[in-house]
Amino acid sequence: MSWCFRFSSPILFLVWAVEGDDASYGDAEEKVEVVVEGVVSCQSCEAYGTWSLADSKPISNAKVSVICKNHKDNISYYKVFPTDESGYFYAQLNEFKMDNNILDHPLHSCRVHLVSSPLPTCNHLTNINYGIDGAPLRYNNKRLFGENYEAVIYSVGPFAFRPAQCYKN
Repeated sequence: MSWCFRFSSPILFLVWAVEGDDASYGDAEEKVEVVVEGVVSCQSCEAYGTWSLADSKPISNAKVSVICKNHKDNISYYKVFPTDESGYFYAQLNEFKMDNNILDHPLHSCRVHLVSSPLPTCNHLTNINYGIDGAPLRYNNKRLFGENYEAVIYSVGPFAFRPAQCYKN
């Protein structure tokens, strides 16, 4: 009978480890958010044709989109986010859901794309850091904690638009 206990104990441990510990401590449940951050700028004409962002300028109110697809390749999340005055965006993926915790994980399922620039002098898309193709998320071990709140922060980019015409002096 002791062989059953030794055999079943690791299985019970494995089930507990895979499912996680759902015990909540205290009355309030901690909410975990997924956040993506990055920067959008205007590439200088001197760097045209490269991925260099030397002498680039931040673009306020540029738009990026976050598109996530589930393991069946269907879009499960889509939202557009603006940049602030320093070209920075902090995209909280509210209502992001994972049907499959491994296959639908943000690192595997989400991409960020450039959408638009409000600057008529710098509104052509570039594929710097895959701004056109869709940049995969990077996890840099960055988290934000608050009371009953935790944000797992991923990053992308930096991204850039470029001027339509670059003239040499």
